[in-house]
Amino acid sequence: MPRPAKDIRNTALLSAALEGLELQRDRINEQIQQVRQLLGKGTGRRGRPPATATNNQHKRGPSRLSAAARRRIAAAQKRRWAEYRKSTSAKAG
Repeated sequence: MPRPAKDIRNTALLSAALEGLELQRDRINEQIQQVRQLLGKGTGRRGRPPATATNNQHKRGPSRLSAAARRRIAAAQKRRWAEYRKSTSAKAG
């Protein structure tokens, strides 16, 4: 004949054990989440977005300089080269 008193105690004991294990699991999951955040593997992403996110955005075409801007840049570069040649010829001679 079964013993009902022991079955009740076993059920209560197993329920308490299950509750304790679930609490431990929750604590462990929280600790895992904290470690992931410290490692930078949390839910939030830092830095440049992945390539798939940028594909959805409108892409700019190549930037174009006006003719006047190109002339100014060319003149400035010619001045820099003239100064460089002048300083190197003075050192050599």
